[in-house]
Order: sequence, then structure tokens, then C-alpha cells
Amino acid sequence: MRILEMRSAAGMALATIREHKMRSLLTILGVIIGTGCVIAVGSIITGVNGAITNITKTFGPDTGFTYKFNIGFRGNISGEEFRRKPLTWDNAMAIKDRCPSVIHVSPYMFSPNMFNNFFERIKYKNREVFQVELAGTTESYAAGGAEKMLFGRYFTDDESRRHLPVVVIGEGIYRGLMPDENALGKWVNVNGQQFEVVGVMAKPAASFPGQEDRRVLLPFFTMKKMFPNAKEMMIVFVAAPGQLPQAQDEVASVLRTERRVAPNKPDDFWISSGTQMLEDFHRITSMVAIVMVVLSSIGLLVGGVGVMNIMLVSVTERTREIGIRKALGAKRTDIMFQFLTEAIVLTGLGGLIGMLLGWSVSLIAGLVFPSLPTSVPLWAAVLGVAVSVGVGLFFGIWPANRAAQLDPVEALRYE
Repeated sequence: MRILEMRSAAGMALATIREHKMRSLLTILGVIIGTGCVIAVGSIITGVNGAITNITKTFGPDTGFTYKFNIGFRGNISGEEFRRKPLTWDNAMAIKDRCPSVIHVSPYMFSPNMFNNFFERIKYKNREVFQVELAGTTESYAAGGAEKMLFGRYFTDDESRRHLPVVVIGEGIYRGLMPDENALGKWVNVNGQQFEVVGVMAKPAASFPGQEDRRVLLPFFTMKKMFPNAKEMMIVFVAAPGQLPQAQDEVASVLRTERRVAPNKPDDFWISSGTQMLEDFHRITSMVAIVMVVLSSIGLLVGGVGVMNIMLVSVTERTREIGIRKALGAKRTDIMFQFLTEAIVLTGLGGLIGMLLGWSVSLIAGLVFPSLPTSVPLWAAVLGVAVSVGVGLFFGIWPANRAAQLDPVEALRYE
């Protein structure tokens, strides 16, 4: 019997919605926006998490890196961190010599304009690419599996020691400068200096959504000779299989000694790995998700107040109907159940439309950013439906209770 009552109440609710289409739409607009935000944000965060996960996997499970301050996912950098002395070639060699768990060490020197690379450029004939990612490193950087070659080769340590003007470029640079030519042996101009292309790196399988491959890598000592004002350096190291935590401890110990950090002072450098950066990023996205859900709840709250108001109006409009039903034997629980069902159907419908809106945003984001693997997670869909139904239940209680408490005699007299 209860199932039949539910079907009847749901049918009456749908009939009421059809009768007042515009009013119903405006009533549940807040629910639609709130639910759509939950779905869209959940989808985009899931996609970004997937993209970041893929990127960090390219570092390899045994790869770590160190820099003078945290360059991971964080907020503002303090002045004290900026003033720290850079890592050096000698630091990298000390790690190589004194860390038994480390099998590869690669100093990675950034461009002098690493924080403002707008004018960093590479030119070939009449084509030019700006904002390139210029850096100098060693042969072991490729030996550690950090780069895959599209064609050609990586530069050697011998070429670095001899300061030879050779360069390895990213696939995006190659496509932009010489898409119809063989890049090997061609001479390109990097910030006014001439270099011979010896290899083209394949674009990483995983990258940030919309990110272009603008890498330009020089041999380490060639970089120092051609750009003597370049000083900022990161050190990339590869640990023996399964020994990354031990390697990080060894690297930290060596760097504290090399940089003369007092025993009672904190590290004046940062050590991390792809896995640790991924954990940091997940913490950030978790906070973003919480903030967005809270903001979305404002829309749901507005929608809930609208539902309550429209249900109160509905009770007033249908006072005589309520009186007739009570005169025919309907109980208070029957009246209350009817109006609660109508409120739940109304907000549930808003939740379904919101899910469609959120899914559409997710689809559009996937089309705009093909490398962003957006998908609507199950938790977001379940949360969207549950919250929308909960809003109807919560904000429908007062109107339903008011309808149930109407005196049948007074209700029948209502005009």
C-alpha cells in the first residue's frame, strides 16, 4: 500500500510541476547550480588528479630531486628561501661519491630567467619560439630514464667538458621550428647563441592539461660558459631499486655537511620525489574539493529556502483540497507524506538536471583540454543525488507539517 501511495504522491508532484513549469524551475535553480558544481568540480579534480598522477609516474619510482627551497605544490615563497645559496656542481658530485644508495646524479641548471622566461627564445631561419624552458644538465639525466628521444641522441659528458655548442630540443620546439625538415645537424639560435641540434626529445606521455613541450637542454658546462649568470640548480638523483627513502636520507646528510648546516638548524634545502609531490597535491585538491562543496552548499541552501517557500504557497493554494482529503479519512501522516514526497521529487528533479549540467561541464573541459582525463566519479554522482534529496526532505518538513496540522473544517471553509 505504501508503494502505491508513493507512486500516487510522486505522480501528483509531477503534475504540479508540469502545471507550474517556470515557477518550479526558478524554485530549484539553486539546487541545479549547487549539484552541478559538485559534479563538475568532482569531475575536474578527478581528471587533474589523474593527470598529475601520470606526470609523477614519469619521474620513476626511485627518482628524487633536491633544490634550495620547495618548488612543489605550495603557496608563496619566503624571502629567506630566495636568499639561500644555490646548490652547486660540487654538491652533486658529493652526492654521487658519498651516497651508496644513489646510482645516478644529474645536476640540472635553470635558465637565468627561470622565474620570468617571457624573453627566452629559440630561432631557426624565420621561425621563432618564445618562453622556452632552457636548462643545462648532464648525460646521466637521460641515463636515469628522465627523457625519451624521438630521434637523434642525447649529448655526452665529453661534449659538456669541452663546452661544445650542442643542444637537445623538445618535440614541441621541433614541430614549431622545423616541422618539414630533419632537425639533426641544424643550427639554432638560443638567446643570441648558436647551437647544433643533436637530438629531439619525445613529448612526455603525461603532461599538464594544455602544456606545450618547450624544453631546450644544453650540456651543463656549455650552459655555464654560454650563460655565466645562470646559478640556480636542482639536483636529480636516482636511487637503487626500492632504496629511495634511504637515498633521500643519505642526500640530506651529505647536503647538510656540504652546506655547513648546524646540527640545531633546519635544512636549508628541499628533498622530494614524485610520490611525495603527488601526496602533497592530493592534500591540496582535497582542500579545494571541501571549499567547493561548501560554496556549492550555499546554492543548495538558497534552493532549499525556495523549495520551502513554494511548498508553503502550495499548502495555501491547496488548503481546500487538504480539507476534503481529511474529511474523506486521510490521516495527518498521509498529508505530511504527500507534501514531503512533492518536495523530494522537486529537488530530486533539480539534482538530476544539475548532474546533467555538471556532466556537460566535464565533457566540455575534456574537449578543451584533451590531456585532462575528466570523468564523473561515483562519489560525486551519489553525493549530488543524496544532497538534493536531503534538501527536499529537510526544507519540506515545515510546509508538510503545516499542511498536516490544518483543521479539516477550517480548511473546507477556505476560499
